[in-house]
Amino acid sequence: MFSALKQKSLHVRVFSLAFPMVLSNITVPLLGLVDAAVIGHLDHAWYLGGVAIGSTMIAVTFWLLGFLRMATTGLTAQAWGADDKTGLANVFLQGITLAWLLAFIILALHPFISNAVFSFSDASAEVKRYADEYFSIRIWSAPAALTNLVIMGWLLGAQNAKKPMLLIILVNLVNIVLDLLFVVVFDWKVEGAAAASVIADYSGMVLGLFFVAQVWKKSSLPSPITQWKKASAGMSRLAKLNRDIFLRSLCLQMAFTFMTFQGATLGDDVVAANAVLMNFLMLVSFAMDGFAYAMEAMVGKAIGARSRQELLESLTATTFWSLIISLMITVAFLLGGKSIVGVISDIPAVREQAYLYLPWLIAMPMVSMWCFLLDGVFIGATRGREMRNTMFFSMAGFFVVWWLFSGTGNHALWAAMLGFMALRGVTLGAVFVYQWRRGQFLLQA
Repeated sequence: MFSALKQKSLHVRVFSLAFPMVLSNITVPLLGLVDAAVIGHLDHAWYLGGVAIGSTMIAVTFWLLGFLRMATTGLTAQAWGADDKTGLANVFLQGITLAWLLAFIILALHPFISNAVFSFSDASAEVKRYADEYFSIRIWSAPAALTNLVIMGWLLGAQNAKKPMLLIILVNLVNIVLDLLFVVVFDWKVEGAAAASVIADYSGMVLGLFFVAQVWKKSSLPSPITQWKKASAGMSRLAKLNRDIFLRSLCLQMAFTFMTFQGATLGDDVVAANAVLMNFLMLVSFAMDGFAYAMEAMVGKAIGARSRQELLESLTATTFWSLIISLMITVAFLLGGKSIVGVISDIPAVREQAYLYLPWLIAMPMVSMWCFLLDGVFIGATRGREMRNTMFFSMAGFFVVWWLFSGTGNHALWAAMLGFMALRGVTLGAVFVYQWRRGQFLLQA
């Protein structure tokens, strides 16, 4: 198994898939910073508050539908490994069909979604007004945003991470430029920020479809016009996989949401410190997500080719580099954690609170890398049921740990989060070992 680490081509393959996704991830917080800077310089705070709430509603909505990318990546990678041209065409066409169906449902329901969310919010009338204004414009990017998820998943499954990276970078750069133009130059305020994001998503969709057409032609796939009707016959497998990944993502969101809201009950300094420390978790996510994406593509391809050797090599090389990166992040947090906190916040009380809980974040990279990697393994293997069931168990464990340590205040929340990440890795690892020993893992789910 370890002899695979001597293969230079294998390491190059891992980084050719992982690095572009890490690089594209970096542009996401850059967009958030520009949004905040542009809107934050308007004459009233409620503009920034409205955009913050509205963009969070959009982010959560689209993030919960991230199963479109994950399921598409796994199924595409398997078809690619099996050299199944019809399968490659079907996965893309099925994904696009489902994406547009969901987009139209969201567009039809968006007034009810905003009303329901704002009924639970204690924000001022002005903040709610501008949040609703932002949300009502931004939601019209749903068809493009969901299409982009399918495009990125399909290209990544086709072992190409460079094109998804270019797509993400283009979306964010267009968004930034139009933010400055619409808000600063044209003074369109909240409407300008929302419109910039909508145009950026559709710009990304156009570029993404161009990339898909290139791969389609190069791979000599069947005509999408003649294949579309046939593709609809296999929708049940995709729908089932998407359902399981959606439930898994919903549990993940519940854990993070609970941590945010429960932290808010512990005081302003604590919730601010948690917000600062969540940036550490974001850094871990940026690094590990890239290798998880590489794992998805490589595992799916190996399973499609029914190659145990290729699967073993993919697991070995990706795990090796994930360990190296996790160790580097751990050392960086250990030696420079306080400095990073100081860069994010200059408020003494917030800094002091953040220092108290920093040890939990120092432990996070080595503990959480396993759940990121194993998520990639199970997505590549299209085993959504196992991901769903282990997430149910891990979420229950999150609340049990929090309850057991609830007398320790905010330490209980971070203990629960660390335990949650550990349980996700342990449970997925146990299922993987069981299925591997029984020879089931190379079988398509």
